Amino acid sequence: MINSDWIELLSLPFMQRAIIGGVLLGTLGGLLGSFVVLRQLSMYGNALGHVAFLAVVIGAFIPLPSNLSLTVLLVFFGLGVIYLIDKTNLGSDTILGVIVAGSVALGTIGFSFLEGYRRNLLSVLFGDILAISNLDIILLVLLLAVTIFSFVVTLPQQILLTFSPDLAQLKGIPIQLYRYSFIVLLSLTLALSIRAVGILLVNAFLVIPAATARLVCQQFIPFLGLATAIGAVSGILGMMISGIWDLPSGPSIVLVQLVVFLVGVGLSRSSH
Repeated sequence: MINSDWIELLSLPFMQRAIIGGVLLGTLGGLLGSFVVLRQLSMYGNALGHVAFLAVVIGAFIPLPSNLSLTVLLVFFGLGVIYLIDKTNLGSDTILGVIVAGSVALGTIGFSFLEGYRRNLLSVLFGDILAISNLDIILLVLLLAVTIFSFVVTLPQQILLTFSPDLAQLKGIPIQLYRYSFIVLLSLTLALSIRAVGILLVNAFLVIPAATARLVCQQFIPFLGLATAIGAVSGILGMMISGIWDLPSGPSIVLVQLVVFLVGVGLSRSSH
């Protein structure tokens, strides 16, 4: 019965787009999440998720397509957060805490003026990958291609920046350029991921595959490959679970990632 249901679901165009989107988003999340975890930027991803709530609210007041306004505003806010961290003598955790609190406060106030928009906003909070469009797929393919190309071309510099930023600076690597470029890629990925997994789970989408790979891989390249594979496979399995049992798509993908993470914990404990 399940097999026939699944075959029938696969024949539907929106389900095909959702599975492709899940694979692309999972691959992007695993790849960028690897650097997020190694560079200890998990709190940054969480902060951007909260900033996205404010960006969605602001976007509702702007006469532009919601995806465009969310993407532009999230990139703007992401660069602004890094700028504040660089230009103040406060710790990054302090700045991120202020950003999270301010974003939630302003977003909640703006939300109170958007009575007719509340259903759309709730879908952004919890995600709906079944609503992904052909344009979203094209944008994800382009973003994934740019991300892979940029990392392949600059991999030695990226590794040095990740593990020894002081040595990278001594070698003349433009640290700020790489940092801001990474934040742009991360912000774009989060903006496109929100439609699938929602604001509340978007950081988990980034962190869990990389954290799982980190448990079982000690070498950089295998770690990077495993994190990306976990992200992609969890996208497929999550969509299968979501489609067959009629469960929310974003949470289903994250739940698969969580199960894989727990398996990784068990494997890492048994190896010690």
